[in-house]
Amino acid sequence: MSETITSLTLEALRDSFQNVGYRVETLTDPVAGTNYLRSATAGLGFEIRPGNQLAGEDQGFLDIMLVAALQVQGELPLDLVNRWNATRRFGRLQLSPPFLAFCLDVSVAGGVAPNYLRAQIEIWDRLVQELIGYLREELPKVAATNNAAAAGAQPALERTVEQGSGATIQ
Repeated sequence: MSETITSLTLEALRDSFQNVGYRVETLTDPVAGTNYLRSATAGLGFEIRPGNQLAGEDQGFLDIMLVAALQVQGELPLDLVNRWNATRRFGRLQLSPPFLAFCLDVSVAGGVAPNYLRAQIEIWDRLVQELIGYLREELPKVAATNNAAAAGAQPALERTVEQGSGATIQ
């Protein structure tokens, strides 16, 4: 039987992500002075940010946040974000112009099996792929609506939506 995971470290997380096939690098946040991990899936970069630190431990923490921040150019309707959140159970979108953040929290509080952590990584990967597909489908509709309403600024998704779609998210 596998050992129960009751805390996380950046080193253990790096190993977990690398065991699933991700390239991972360790960086330091220049403002907060804390270390975090950076990786990518489906061409979308994301960060693995440590959460609540364990009392008395310098390196251990109980949870992480996986976050991909996208820069929005143009106007992105809040309805598009709300529809995603209403139809997806785990990952959530947050719009704070000019950024669209996609987040997933992972907690090991109380102890979890090692395959739980792997499953959370797989869920993240699947959700990122779904998000890209969702934006590819929905952003052209936003552009068409914007074109019909006015010939002004339109949103497009760079690197994940074909050119001419209207809104830009980087």
